[in-house]
Amino acid sequence: MSDILDRIVARTRARLLPKESPHSFATALSRPGINIIAEIKSASPSAGSIVENPDVEAIAADYRRGGAAAISVVTEPEFFRGSTAWLARAKSAGLPVIMKDFIVDERQLLHGIAAGANAILLLASLLDGRQIREFIALLDQFGCDALVEVHDEAELERAIAGGARLIGVNNRNLRDFSVDLAASERLSPLMPQGTIRVAESGIRSRQDVDRLRAAGFNGFLVGESLLRQTDREAAVRELLS
Repeated sequence: MSDILDRIVARTRARLLPKESPHSFATALSRPGINIIAEIKSASPSAGSIVENPDVEAIAADYRRGGAAAISVVTEPEFFRGSTAWLARAKSAGLPVIMKDFIVDERQLLHGIAAGANAILLLASLLDGRQIREFIALLDQFGCDALVEVHDEAELERAIAGGARLIGVNNRNLRDFSVDLAASERLSPLMPQGTIRVAESGIRSRQDVDRLRAAGFNGFLVGESLLRQTDREAAVRELLS
């Protein structure tokens, strides 16, 4: 190649390098103590409207001041009224951000990475072990983490088969929308040693956090109970205090 072409290629490769620390989401959840993933979403099929036209930047800043380790952004546009544009807005608070959507195609992963996601949620209910492994490998190329969500033993087996390093247990039964923290307690002992464990749904108090910490969980994804508070900063701090 000519000198000028060499320089163009070198500069192009430099631009493709990650602009921030790779796997920052996993790093944030690996810290000692309680690691809260505070969620931003506008609505859900079970709860209806939660926050109309959320001020994403302000909510993210409240979460950061309260001591959250990371921010979850629900981006699904039709049923949850979210947007991938919220990812960059949430990142203005300076915390790693996970994109929550219903991922069925690798193009969604690339779109999320381009929009600024530090991690992306993968649902074991929608993907088999091979797909999970392939999606994790794609995300790894960009230093982006995959949080693989499970609801039961069969889904956990698929997550493990797919090589999941971060596994979230959704305590909400998607058939009847009931919530039971015992789901996390039941599945945690079945996870491989070294797994970063995240408990999701039904976490409303420090007592809930302590119960799940005793079951081996490193991270706690909290959404609706924080969003409905008038002082979200204080609500996060209360979970940590």
